[in-house]
Amino acid sequence: MSNYFSMEAFDYDDIQLVPNKGIIKSRHDADTSVKFGNRTFKIPVVPANMESVINEKMAIWLAKNGYYYVMHRFQPEKRLDFIKMMHEQGLFASISVGIKDSEYAFIDLLVKENVIPEYITIDVAHGHSIYVIKMIKYIKDKMPDAFLTAGNIATPEAVRELENAGADATKVGVGPGRACITKLKTGFGTGGWQLAALRMCSKVASKPIIADGGIRHNGDIAKSVRFGASMVMIGSMLAGHQESPGNVIKINDKTYKQYWGSASEVQKGAYRNVEGKQMLVPFRGSIADTLTEMQEDLQSAISYAGGKTLNSIKLVDYVIVKSSILSGDK
Repeated sequence: MSNYFSMEAFDYDDIQLVPNKGIIKSRHDADTSVKFGNRTFKIPVVPANMESVINEKMAIWLAKNGYYYVMHRFQPEKRLDFIKMMHEQGLFASISVGIKDSEYAFIDLLVKENVIPEYITIDVAHGHSIYVIKMIKYIKDKMPDAFLTAGNIATPEAVRELENAGADATKVGVGPGRACITKLKTGFGTGGWQLAALRMCSKVASKPIIADGGIRHNGDIAKSVRFGASMVMIGSMLAGHQESPGNVIKINDKTYKQYWGSASEVQKGAYRNVEGKQMLVPFRGSIADTLTEMQEDLQSAISYAGGKTLNSIKLVDYVIVKSSILSGDK
């Protein structure tokens, strides 16, 4: 049994990165692009594959504009047509699957019709599972050219096992998101130490990692990169836009959008094994503006890191501070 309780536990608000000497004249010269699979994307950010965050219309926009996306799995009957639709437009297809028996039939159908998505994500709350490993092996045997991400996980052992099974990337984060109450309902998860879990997992990973959950500020993206993430999955910060699927709600002249967890009663349609909640997030306008701001802030982070590319962020020192200092508390 690994001795996790003896490790240094910290989260995003507990960390500050230490600047290096700058080598670029303008922050606009910093390159925020990242290669993930066989494609290169503008920034290492992907909207969470949740029904309240992404839909077909947003997936098309993201793919057309150089961003990575993962379509959710909550309308399984539409996935085949979704892949065909994306390919007809000359766009890459990125879908999610689960581990139910019916998913094996779906994989067989894709192979039979020769409709192969470029990216597949096995989306399971507890990804360190014999059934996830079984699904990884099945997909890689049937569709070896598809880039396969598996998760969600929290430990180095899980990273090793999923990579050894054939996963091309792993997704780290168990319950750190704003709409997730896993730690309250079960006592398990990475809520409160998500960044430390990422650091721990990245030390053994030989393939890319997606850091999933716990992002509250744009600077947390840079911190994720520093501790080993190739991609950063963001939910609540990308759920409040005019393109987002949630309903618009006005309260006291303020505009909000609905946001709910994948394990919430809203998503499940019943109060059964609930580990998520519904909430309102402030309306943020166009997602294009938010993604541009994230890119600009990453360019500034690269400048502070003393480099020209995202890789420079991985090399900086960091300090652990009291989270109360960063939050402005005295």
